[in-house]
Amino acid sequence: MLKLMRAIICFLSYSGNTEEVAELIKEQLVASGYIVDMYMIGFGVVPDLSTYDKLFFGTFTWDRGSTPDEMKDFVREIGYKPDNVYVFGSGDTQFGGNDLFCGAVDKLRKFYNSTYEGLKIEQSPRGSQEKTVTNWIEGVLKNGKSKNIRT
Repeated sequence: MLKLMRAIICFLSYSGNTEEVAELIKEQLVASGYIVDMYMIGFGVVPDLSTYDKLFFGTFTWDRGSTPDEMKDFVREIGYKPDNVYVFGSGDTQFGGNDLFCGAVDKLRKFYNSTYEGLKIEQSPRGSQEKTVTNWIEGVLKNGKSKNIRT
């Protein structure tokens, strides 16, 4: 019997940019045969993450490279460090330049010891950045190594 693969996308979004990335990731995963759940951080009880094959955590970057408090609370609520975490996020280089761009993605990756590089999107994933999201997901599904991906 073939086991269906399950993924969850847990994301934090104020402006809608990170949510747009999450939706694109969902589309790609569903097209690849995954059962996908979405969880907007800060709304409702944190799901049991141990029931998923892949965990996608998405956040924007706040205050010159910082991780938003709601994401920190989410991490505390999980209470353990799963080893199947993939991190993505949106940011804006006008607030701190390249050095601080999507700093929350880097911090979450490091915290979870994620073996796959984070996806970093400048503001909205529309246009050419949609292909960046697609390429990242294809890499995650192949479980290969990559460099930080951003446009």
